[in-house]
Amino acid sequence: MKAAIYVRVSTADQHVESQLYDLRELAAQRGLEIVQEYRDCGVSGKRARRPGLDALIADARRKKFSVCLVSAFDRVARSVKHFLQVMDEFDSLGVVFISRRENIDTSGPMGRLFLTLIGSISELESALIRDRVLAGMRRAALDGIRIGRAPMDLDRVAIVRDRLSGMTLTAVAKKWGISRSLVCKLVKRSRAGDEGSMLPPPSVVDSVHVMQSSSAEARW
Repeated sequence: MKAAIYVRVSTADQHVESQLYDLRELAAQRGLEIVQEYRDCGVSGKRARRPGLDALIADARRKKFSVCLVSAFDRVARSVKHFLQVMDEFDSLGVVFISRRENIDTSGPMGRLFLTLIGSISELESALIRDRVLAGMRRAALDGIRIGRAPMDLDRVAIVRDRLSGMTLTAVAKKWGISRSLVCKLVKRSRAGDEGSMLPPPSVVDSVHVMQSSSAEARW
């Protein structure tokens, strides 16, 4: 029987080699011929549309294989709804789905039953973990523990003044230890009135001083 392998990792620094090795070995044990391997690297399982998964389903519709091998249910989808949609698609196309970790295949009715039950349990487990994390964050907030990065203590007016005085963008960023983009953002907010008042550009101030000096010389 012709088989396809689908692997996925959530971040770009993870690798799919271990999944591929195990699935190739499983295919050899079952006497399956691997015709194509589909990969999604650095893609979350919450996304329903993925290049590798889309290509897998498209080739399944073209009858290029009759068995799909994955290392675990969550490589295909993180939600039961999306997972069962993929399974329904495979079932309508006559594609057998085999998951190595759960040791389940959909070639029979019992496999389909276990597939639904295990998918529901996986979603419940993810929801419980999320609830525990949120509860921990709320508890930390009540105890006065800061979560995340502390806000930067910057003299915004001084930063804007340095930039408008003629200092280069790089020089201002280096002086205050911030990014060039943040300097641009602060200057933009200042000109929009977010800092409480507009800081006049140096050229305008210099022009006023020149006019006052000229008037004073004329009187003398």
